[in-house]
Amino acid sequence: MKSFFGKRKKKQTESLFKENEEIPQHIAIIMDGNGRWAQKKIMPRIAGHREGMNTVKKITKRASQLGVKVLTLYAFSTENWKRPDPEVNFLMQLPVDFFDAFVPDLIKENVKVQVIGFTDQLPVHTRKAVNQAIEDTKNNTGMILNFALNYGSRSEMLEATKRIAAQVQNGQLEIEEIDDSTFESQLMTAELGDYQNVDYMIRTSGEERISNFLLWQNAYSEFYFTKTLWPDFDETALEEAIGIYQKRHRRFGGL
Repeated sequence: MKSFFGKRKKKQTESLFKENEEIPQHIAIIMDGNGRWAQKKIMPRIAGHREGMNTVKKITKRASQLGVKVLTLYAFSTENWKRPDPEVNFLMQLPVDFFDAFVPDLIKENVKVQVIGFTDQLPVHTRKAVNQAIEDTKNNTGMILNFALNYGSRSEMLEATKRIAAQVQNGQLEIEEIDDSTFESQLMTAELGDYQNVDYMIRTSGEERISNFLLWQNAYSEFYFTKTLWPDFDETALEEAIGIYQKRHRRFGGL
């Protein structure tokens, strides 16, 4: 009886996704669980991060195929520097390896790379790889693959506030003119234009918090938390998550 209901539940979940129904325009993902995935397999944590990189490739391709406009991935937070040096060093090398192998596929898929975060604080080799990927894909017109790298939303908003205050102080802006659009124009996501705000925020691994990720941009997003560890989050898992989104009714404070 238990296995019967288990199969029935799985079938019902899979049937939620409809490719011809609404697809969230901006999906943001907190890619959590790489370390735990590796530990479960009695492997070093860095093995989980490497496998997680392969998941990024799969999810990027599928999201692009489904018509997602922006996919923002939380790759490294401003708090992640607290991790052991060997792990941080490995994570700083990952963009180099990732873009070296994946940029040709991104060009083929017409995916454009963008990055938000305090990239000036990254190691030289990491910055170089990121900037080269941005340059190589700048003419692509499809989905934007937006990496949050050395990113923290509180710091982002503080810096935006300082820039607006400077404009007021210099007489370039009146206090009465400050509105949502003014603030959003100073955020790191401003280049995303109409897709700046998140429609769907996904976090893997079972943790249910947003960890200083896109606090302003997530104001009216739908949230989805799954126990699936990031390296195990495949194309089917993405479709299941979108299927749940498609069944929700977004009211934005209305009825």
